[in-house]
Amino acid sequence: MTLLPITVPASLLDDHRLDPEAGGWGFRADHVVATAAGDTYVLTGLRRYRRHATGSADPAEQNFGYQLITRHGSDGKPTATAVFGQAVPGGSPSAIPEGDATTLAVLPDGAVAVSSKPGSTYLLSPDLDEVLASWPMSWGWETQQSPGDDPFAASIAVTPAGRLLCMTSEYGLSNWAGAHPNIVAISEPGTALGPGRKPVLRAIATLDARTDGQNEADSYAHVRYGDKPVGCDNRPSPSLTEALSELTGTSGSLHGYLDSRMTRPAALGDDLFVVPVFGKTYRSTNLGQEFSFALVDDRGVLKGRLGGLHLCEDSPFTGFDFTVVADPYRARAFHLNRYGLYAWSADGVLRARISTTEKPFKPLVHFALLECTPAGELVLAHRKQHLLLRVPVPQDLNDLAETVEEALKGYRRERTALKRQNAPVNWLWPDSAATLNHL
Repeated sequence: MTLLPITVPASLLDDHRLDPEAGGWGFRADHVVATAAGDTYVLTGLRRYRRHATGSADPAEQNFGYQLITRHGSDGKPTATAVFGQAVPGGSPSAIPEGDATTLAVLPDGAVAVSSKPGSTYLLSPDLDEVLASWPMSWGWETQQSPGDDPFAASIAVTPAGRLLCMTSEYGLSNWAGAHPNIVAISEPGTALGPGRKPVLRAIATLDARTDGQNEADSYAHVRYGDKPVGCDNRPSPSLTEALSELTGTSGSLHGYLDSRMTRPAALGDDLFVVPVFGKTYRSTNLGQEFSFALVDDRGVLKGRLGGLHLCEDSPFTGFDFTVVADPYRARAFHLNRYGLYAWSADGVLRARISTTEKPFKPLVHFALLECTPAGELVLAHRKQHLLLRVPVPQDLNDLAETVEEALKGYRRERTALKRQNAPVNWLWPDSAATLNHL
């Protein structure tokens, strides 16, 4: 196991004279992606809000909200940080607006793709010092796309062969306003995303097929089904909502898949993917509500789902942890929620369940599972102590519990050493060594 502090540029903290002992600020880790060469990109969010600060001209008093991407070298040390989402004090407006449900992908040519809902994608240089291309999509609560929209994807994952597994959004769904993630699509090997190059994405799955509110203006040329753009009735069928309702016998049920949502698809290989789908969220308890981690191949066939989960005892609704990460090089999938850490083989069979009720694994409830690296390591982020834990996954998943237990023991030792060395205040880890780029 290895342990890294999730750092914040010291100069940014100085600009706002942020006092870690004062209230009103928050810091979170949203996503991590690693390269085969050993570089690691960490996406974080830093914000401060205080009611009395509204309208203040003093940076020490201003509210702010930044997103940051920090690149760590193979030795774990930060080398560069990109800051975006809003202008820094005295700076020009950010080229990238603050995004929602933002994730990263390192493309085959080394460029870093930043994608967020409903469908914006920005391409950064590997050194995080330049925005190479932009494909924005505004939220807009209209029933049709906004003028100037040129989206690519709400999320991107890269398969071993370099295919781009994407989630894209649509307007005109059911009675909803605005755009919603609704399509799972895949590019072909050898096609590239870059300045002036937007590859065609072939739709393989639709979440919701209720498109009575759509017209031809709601389609995008790069997302296609057959020989035409996805739109209206031209889409994969049956929808995931329909297929999962039939698979689980919940058609017409109040707690079925009607008005369901999906989160970022993960690649189990070049031709098999996991699509997390969860039922409608209610204001009261959602324990027992339907959810599925659907297995879909590159022809759009529902192959089943990741099995062995109980609707209550393993529910991701507790804590709203719907992320599934996958290791396409070894055909494995993983999920962590408040009840346990789970591991599956590509056939959907549950190979390991590590319960957080067992004493050695209780600390897992404080971590979020962010990604699996090309080297086969699980990357977990501590929500309060802002540390990144990388856990190597053993070849035999029956040994996963032992490996995780050792990693958690090592976490405590390494955390103590890092704390003595860096002296963080309220678990905020300043860094002054990495190059800071305002995008």
